[in-house]
Amino acid sequence: MWLDKVKKAYGDDLSITWRNFSLEQNAFTLKQKADGTDSDWKVWDQDDPAQGRSLISQIAAEAAKRQGDEAHAKFHLALLTARHGGKGRISLNDEETMLEVAASVGLDTARMREDMKDPELRKTIGADHEEAVSQGIFGTPTYVFENGNMAYLKAFIPEDEDAVASFEHYVAIANHRNYFGEIKRPQPPWPKGVLD
Repeated sequence: MWLDKVKKAYGDDLSITWRNFSLEQNAFTLKQKADGTDSDWKVWDQDDPAQGRSLISQIAAEAAKRQGDEAHAKFHLALLTARHGGKGRISLNDEETMLEVAASVGLDTARMREDMKDPELRKTIGADHEEAVSQGIFGTPTYVFENGNMAYLKAFIPEDEDAVASFEHYVAIANHRNYFGEIKRPQPPWPKGVLD
């Protein structure tokens, strides 16, 4: 939702490509390593996508891409807003909920329902995840810049009047100052003054 504000300010001067990363798959893989076990289980290969925690939302987002970049951007923002916008947390693993989100921004839900059945979408999700892991990505959101620099950022959404400046400061540190390896504020619950 923060990047939407920034994108509106930057227009065509900012290009955003959303890729898939499964926190569920990542947690499973980390647990295997910790336990010393081995399994080829992949969340995107399950017979019933509803068995996962958020696979259906990833499938829906890929289906939305088939209706064009603008349709995908609208769907993605509506999904993030519905999940994190303060009006309750929607399920990320319910097909009807995803179709309601799609309908709310004018997508062709009949087409989307059919596209969501295509196994190629799951292959894309798996390929995106595996590529991210091979690059060292471990969480979301991780920003990958054109020059290959990348950084994970845990943040609240800045106020409208500070959205662009906050983004520019973040990019200055994460993309242009390679000598900053990690910044972490002592918690809980969050730095003073953020949550009033």
